[in-house]
Amino acid sequence: MPTYQEILATDLSTLTTAATKWEEMSGQFKERETLYHDKVHTITLPTTWVGQSSQAANATFDITLNEYKNAQTEAKAMASLLRDAHTQFAELRKKVESERDAAIKDGMTVSATGYVTFDTSRLDTGELSAYHHDPDYQQSARKKASDWQSRIDNAVKSVCDADEGFEVALTLVVKDSDVMDGTSNGFNGKAKGDIEQYEADEGKEIALRVDSGDATAHDYQELQRLFRDNSGDKVFSQTLLDNLGADGTLKLSNSLDSLAYDKDKKQSGQYLDIQKGLATTLSTATKDPDSDFYKRFRSEMQKAGTEEFKLNGLSKIPNERVRGYQSLVTLMQHGDGYSGQFLKDTADDIRHAEVSYTAKGNLDSVWALRDKFSGGDRGWFANDPLDGVLGIMSHDPATSTAYLDPAHSDNLKYLLHGRSWDTVVDHFATPPGGTTQGMAVTVEDGDVRKGFGAALEAATTGGAPGAYHPIGHHSTAQASILQQTIDTLNADNHAQKLPKNLTEPLAHILTSYTADTHQTFANDDSTYQILKDDPGRVWSDKDGAHMAVSTNHLAQLMRGIADDPEAFGHLYGAEQKYSHDVLAAIPQDADNTTITNRIAESSRAIGGYDAIRSDIIFDERFKKTQWAADFNHGIGSSLSTALMFNPVSSLGPVGDVATKAVDLWTYESNKEHTAEANLAATSENAKTYEAGQRDAEHMVRLWGQSRGHDIDSDYTKFILRGAQGEYDKGRNGTLIYLRADR
Repeated sequence: MPTYQEILATDLSTLTTAATKWEEMSGQFKERETLYHDKVHTITLPTTWVGQSSQAANATFDITLNEYKNAQTEAKAMASLLRDAHTQFAELRKKVESERDAAIKDGMTVSATGYVTFDTSRLDTGELSAYHHDPDYQQSARKKASDWQSRIDNAVKSVCDADEGFEVALTLVVKDSDVMDGTSNGFNGKAKGDIEQYEADEGKEIALRVDSGDATAHDYQELQRLFRDNSGDKVFSQTLLDNLGADGTLKLSNSLDSLAYDKDKKQSGQYLDIQKGLATTLSTATKDPDSDFYKRFRSEMQKAGTEEFKLNGLSKIPNERVRGYQSLVTLMQHGDGYSGQFLKDTADDIRHAEVSYTAKGNLDSVWALRDKFSGGDRGWFANDPLDGVLGIMSHDPATSTAYLDPAHSDNLKYLLHGRSWDTVVDHFATPPGGTTQGMAVTVEDGDVRKGFGAALEAATTGGAPGAYHPIGHHSTAQASILQQTIDTLNADNHAQKLPKNLTEPLAHILTSYTADTHQTFANDDSTYQILKDDPGRVWSDKDGAHMAVSTNHLAQLMRGIADDPEAFGHLYGAEQKYSHDVLAAIPQDADNTTITNRIAESSRAIGGYDAIRSDIIFDERFKKTQWAADFNHGIGSSLSTALMFNPVSSLGPVGDVATKAVDLWTYESNKEHTAEANLAATSENAKTYEAGQRDAEHMVRLWGQSRGHDIDSDYTKFILRGAQGEYDKGRNGTLIYLRADR
């Protein structure tokens, strides 16, 4: 392998010079072919010469003529390989040089052999003294030098990988690939002029040895190099997958998983790195949905996707077989950067496979397997491939939105309403009161809907899943997906008892729609006033799309989220901050009507949120004190109290005083939340909870203080009385939908 020094010193022009010579050689072979054809091959033999000797002579003439043609093909291919190598080496050497130059610019010195050290010669006397006497300074310098060393080493390694790939091509291009052409080790009439095609051919041969169990340690190292060297290369990727076919691709992936998770766990890192390379190859090969390769590979996968494959070590159940789409999505989870069309097509094909299976009268899922496939043991395996591909899709919010948009498909409805999520044969049912085993029961797995929840979150917020989102500028499609989700969950009576693993994603989503939920509970804007149980609507203005749903639908959904106290605490905290921001935005010269209306709306909104908290506290099923503690933690961990109640900054000392009061008042509110949780769950207590009212009061008092009014001034007391009444109205109006005894 070339060293750093050799890479920088080698005269790459010799490659193009050699390429020119091979091209000239091809021309000379062409001249010899013409001469042989005219002077030897086309000689009219005497008609009296017949028999075996005549046939043998003619056959020999044909073989020789064909060899001249093959020699031209091989020479042209050799020239093309040399030019291909020159292009690769020139680009990769530039990368080595640029890393070296960047390291020097960052204060390093790079030796002739590529060794990086911190350049102390650039330091002045004071800096040098500080360096020698400060161990932290020295450690920082060594760390920076080490980082640059790694970058240069990686650039050198890329050249070495390309050099080995070139060697592979040079070895194979001169091999006679047609054993029936009448020669033994003659010229290669099927020679190819692309290094990556030869590397793909080698990859197929190694894959076959991996599948048969005959691969050597060198084979695995070479497979790593092939994927590393050709990461992102379309020719290599499509050629390799074409060589393997859908079946071969799945078998290679399964073999690597068997090795990593069962047969050779000590070397699992190497096998999983190869899986990542194979996944990157798949991602690269499927970028263009209009290509012949894409159509061919998808068609093959549609057939292989429902076929059964062997995967050793996945389950303790004897002879367990997995489906092709399960293996495909497991492979895909190792990669990224898949085209949106490939993700949507794969999801569509998986859905079609499971619907077709059910249509044939099967009572279980086509993906049903014995054992469980969640958690650290088998969670890596995509036993539910549709949920798995949705999880991958969630990393591409635009594609998630397009896939779930109800204006263009019924995918969202299918996932929320029409699909059975039972995928694991968990146990045998015993009839009530009986002692005999019944039929096998298929149930939901532990990680059910994890992918769907992530895709739903990305689709409705436009952001990455797994975090609480700031209030955003939504598209019509994003808001429509959320509106239909809320409507469908309510129609199915699933809102208050949410499907497993959707609670947290829905909480994340709703923080991004706080402006809409605020208005829904405020019940003051006609565009948000939706009749009870009506599906709601979506519309757009200068701030983007907005979603309006009926108060009872929103309350019931939030009640379902509130089963997770910390998640609901985030929603509550987001509403607190938004309500305060609404008040902070009231113009300094606003009239009393504007002030009263904004305070009334915010107080009713907080009352609506607090109704849900109250319903939880009233419910005897919960360990209420723990719920209240987790709820308070949810508020505190999602947004700092200073952000929730941030007075107008331009007010100087007045604002500072209010800011200092925030921590105390929030602490008092949290104590009140916990104290209420200790009350007996009686109907009377449910009507007199006051902690939420205190939250609204704190907001109003802080707003008044930010405008120069003492927290106990007559003005503050006047607006506070109105706020208390509006809070009660919002709380009681929402609580009606949650318990009949109100």
